[in-house]
Order: sequence, then structure tokens, then C-alpha cells
Amino acid sequence: MLLKEIERVVVSKMLSLTALAFFLGTVSAHTIMQQLYVNGVDQGHLTGIRVPDYDGPIMDVTSNDVICNGGINPYHQPLPSAVIQVPAGAQVTAEWHHTLSGADPSDPADPIDPSHKGPLLVYLAQVPSALQSSDTGLQWFKIYHDGLTVNNGTWAVDKLIAAKGKMTFSIPSCIPAGQYLMRVELIALHGASTYPGAQLYMECAQIQITGGGSTTPTNTVSFPGAYKGTDPGITVNIYYPPLTSYTIPGPPVFTCSGSNSGGSSGASTPTTTRASTTTAPSSTHSSSTAASSPTSPSNGSGAAQWAQCGGTGWTGPTTCLSPFTCTVINAYYSQCT
Repeated sequence: MLLKEIERVVVSKMLSLTALAFFLGTVSAHTIMQQLYVNGVDQGHLTGIRVPDYDGPIMDVTSNDVICNGGINPYHQPLPSAVIQVPAGAQVTAEWHHTLSGADPSDPADPIDPSHKGPLLVYLAQVPSALQSSDTGLQWFKIYHDGLTVNNGTWAVDKLIAAKGKMTFSIPSCIPAGQYLMRVELIALHGASTYPGAQLYMECAQIQITGGGSTTPTNTVSFPGAYKGTDPGITVNIYYPPLTSYTIPGPPVFTCSGSNSGGSSGASTPTTTRASTTTAPSSTHSSSTAASSPTSPSNGSGAAQWAQCGGTGWTGPTTCLSPFTCTVINAYYSQCT
């Protein structure tokens, strides 16, 4: 009986901590994906990305707002008129920050509050025009995701914070050239023990993929529809009992080799060189009701700044591009700094 009472007290304490973490994390600790780099080249702050003025989450996975945000989070004006040029096979870095003001070292919740544990995901949908007003009815395929490293308890969001808001992934080299919307997503699970509780943050970038091949992904999903409130990756208690696994929501990651698997990547810090973009008249967002595992970011013989360079089970580069050095974060993760 004494053991059962002790267990009851421990569970009660854990649930209290869960509630406290949720409360503290829901005050203002939000985030916005607001900048892209292509092969290390800065595309410009807010360039080609449909960002909202408000940094809040979407929590209803059945809402059209889960497509590219907007809706309850009004879009920043003017809407983007640029389409970012991205070669097939390129390394793309997406940068997140707490507010549209960008990096703020004095803000403890920049790029996002550390309580907001969860996965990172990236989808593509080919469109006639990346500037089209409607984002409903598109077919999305996943090109990247990173979730929980169980053996050390590291979430993708932890890596994002360590990399100062940057995450890097690869564009499949075999997909057709053309215009796409690229949906970059972060799911915060600190309050996800019941539904709705998971906080979904997503923005869509307007891109033109050049080069490429002729492989059209077939394992596509619609938003809304790709996630359900009952999905184990959407409704999950990440605190107690300790997770022994985590199922990232959505379909498998598309790869040109034909395999579907997860992937994780460190983020690289791009240069400040600006790349050219194409422009066209601005468009408006439609909110009507409707629905290869990336490689380690590297260049030459070493990994780029903020990329992973070591750790238990790591098979990628173990050296860094000059002048960066491989710094041990823990036994399972080292990073170029």
C-alpha cells in the first residue's frame, strides 16, 4: 500500500509539472519561420515566405489554417511577391525566431521557449504558380522530419534552439522542376497530453525548383487531413511515463532512392550573400474551408557551422569547415561551432 501511495504522489507531481510547463509555455513563447538560405546563401528576411503578424500556434488539425497558417494569425502585409530559386538537390536552411523582428539574444524565448519540445517537418506541394492565392486542395509530400532521440531525450526543437533557430534539410534531386509551396513546420508537445493541446507552427515559402528529374512522389497527403487529433504524434504526454518512442505525424519521408525513412539534420549558418529571386504581383491567401533522408549539411570535406559532426551512431562528417570546430554537446550529439 505504501508503494502504491508513493507512486500516486509521484504521478501527481509529474502531472503538476506537466501542467506548469504547459502554462509557462503558453504565455508568449511562440515562433515564426521567417528566413531561408539556399546552399548557404541568404535569401533575405521575410523574402518569399507567407508569414503571419502574430506568432501564435494552430491547434485544430481539421482547420484550413493548418495548411500555411494565416486565418486566425493574420498575414503580414504586404504579402510576398518573390519566388525563391532553389536547385534540386540543394541544401536549404530555414530560420525561426520568436517574433518577426528576427534574432534577439536578450529574449530567452528566441527562437522558441525551451519548454516547447517536439518535432520539425518539411513538406512540398507542386503548384501552377507559387504566387497563387489558394493553398487548399494541394497534394503534399514530406521531404524531412526529425523527432525524438530517445537514448538522450533530445528533441528536434532542442537542436533548433542550439543552432540559434536554424534547421537544414535537402531538396530531393529527382523531383520535377517547377514551382512549389514549401511547408516548414514545428509541433510543440508540451501541452499535448489531451487534444487539442499540441501547438502547430507552420509557414509556407514560395519556391521555384530548377534542374531536377522526373520522379513524381506518390505518397502524398492533404492539409487538413494529414493529421488527426488521435494520432500518437499529436496527442501524447511527453513527460510521464518517459517516452520509449515517438511517432512523428504524417507520411514517411520521400527519398529519391525509393526508401521512406526519417531523418535528422543539424543546421548550418549561411553566409550573408543575397541570392536573386523572381518577382510577380502580390497574391492573397485563401482561408476558405476545404484539404531521401536528408544528408548532413556539409560542403567539401567537412560539415558547416551548426551541423552535426559526431555522437554515438553518427555516420556523417566528423570534421568541420574552417574556421569551425566540432564541439561535443553530449555523448550522442556534437556540433560544428
